[in-house]
Amino acid sequence: MERKTISVTGMSCNGCEQNVETALRNLDGVNRVEADHEADTVDVVLEDGVADDDVNAAIEQDGYDVVA
Repeated sequence: MERKTISVTGMSCNGCEQNVETALRNLDGVNRVEADHEADTVDVVLEDGVADDDVNAAIEQDGYDVVA
């Protein structure tokens, strides 16, 4: 298991947090996710082998930006 904190811009409310959380929960290997629009972060717990590109793509497909 791996825990990551991802910087994400574009979230402005609880609804945005829900959107990001739902998008990530739909990925195989995501065990826990918590978005915080005030801190512009998403905390995720991933199983080994989940690619960063897949996580970032799921966030970006919902219209938010991952900050490298």
